[in-house]
Amino acid sequence: MPELPEVETIKSQLQKLIIGKKIKAVDIFLPKMVKAPFRDFKQAVLGAKIKKVGRRAKVLIIELDNGWSLINHLKMTGQMIFSKRLVANSKQLKSKHTHIIYIFSDGSRLLHNDLRQFGWVKLIKTAAVKEFLEKDYGPEPLDKNFTLKKFQEISNKKPKARIKQFLMDQKNIAGIGNIYADEILFAAGINPLRKIGALSDKEIKKAYQAIGKILSLAVKLKGTSSQDYLDAFGHEGNFAKELKVYGREGEKCVKCKSEIKRLKIGGRSAHFCPACQRLTP
Repeated sequence: MPELPEVETIKSQLQKLIIGKKIKAVDIFLPKMVKAPFRDFKQAVLGAKIKKVGRRAKVLIIELDNGWSLINHLKMTGQMIFSKRLVANSKQLKSKHTHIIYIFSDGSRLLHNDLRQFGWVKLIKTAAVKEFLEKDYGPEPLDKNFTLKKFQEISNKKPKARIKQFLMDQKNIAGIGNIYADEILFAAGINPLRKIGALSDKEIKKAYQAIGKILSLAVKLKGTSSQDYLDAFGHEGNFAKELKVYGREGEKCVKCKSEIKRLKIGGRSAHFCPACQRLTP
């Protein structure tokens, strides 16, 4: 968290907010978040204009007009908040969790916040960004080239993998994390413990369709604010009210009224309805 829908939301908003802006100054309050020598980082950033804002998987890419790009990973609790100015009593106000501030020549600024401090920003030559990211990530699930055939090809390579872990493995499919893996599997009616090789062609198709349906809706609703996520305006996303299983352990299933259960798979939680998502179909 943030996952694909949250980072896509921030990307789309920043495209309208910061492209063309010139970086006048940058304040760094937590040095470990910047994965580059300070001198090189500031030299590359100061005076540069924002050329483009992109996304790959859960990574936010800010391309500068001087051949450099800022690769931002928000990890678990990261936020990228745009502010025209620092306003008192606002979520856009610098707090103890604000670790980097990019100050633009028009007085506006971009705040990189992170409660748990796992996030980072890397300085990479724009020409090397694609190669840097491609080695770690599979296809984009909302890309037009991510077809059912492509999904079948990827899944056929991992017959022994449990479907929940398979969906969350970024080398298989980019951008899906804990929240959306749970919701995708509920929508498809597939138990998170099921192994890929045991799924029928019909179930594989249902999983593929659920990926597109759930992620598209989450993007439309600007993501899920189940914990610390805020969009670029400091607002919460609206997908939390659409959650059917994630974070609902002990509550009644919206379909069959059975109790939502939670279990651990590979060190991560999985939420599911044991009646709607049977282990043995």
